[in-house]
Amino acid sequence: MSQIQLTPAQRKEHRSEAHHLDPVVMIGGDGLTAAVKKEANAALNAHGLIKIRVFSDDRAAREAMFQTLTDELGAAPIQHIGKLLVLWRPMPEREKTVDEDRMPGPRDFKVLKYSKRGGQRPEVKTLRVLGNQRLTPGGQVKRAKPKQISIKKRSQT
Repeated sequence: MSQIQLTPAQRKEHRSEAHHLDPVVMIGGDGLTAAVKKEANAALNAHGLIKIRVFSDDRAAREAMFQTLTDELGAAPIQHIGKLLVLWRPMPEREKTVDEDRMPGPRDFKVLKYSKRGGQRPEVKTLRVLGNQRLTPGGQVKRAKPKQISIKKRSQT
């Protein structure tokens, strides 16, 4: 694969995004091994923009590692400062695995309960409403759908 070419403005934007990131891949004394390349590829797929720390004192070797990673992983070289390398690659599109029939999860609502006496402060309550419930205007939690009754229980009444 060949490396991605970016304009200076795009590179500057990615540099600013990478400023607060911590290194996710470390290259030790063994250098650029197949395991390191595999881990960098996985990190690029997961994050898109990554920092790599190299624990080597040889600047020429770090520069060669930087070029090798960008060429073999199809990434864009963003920055090489000291022992830190920054790479970027667009994240691949992920398939949606959301089930269409799923109900929404629980939600928390803050409700004001006013006192029956006029001079007191209203009480703030946090109510958890599940996916099959709703909150009435009076602050009560009610079931959104009527509870299903089995055929046996219906015939008993």
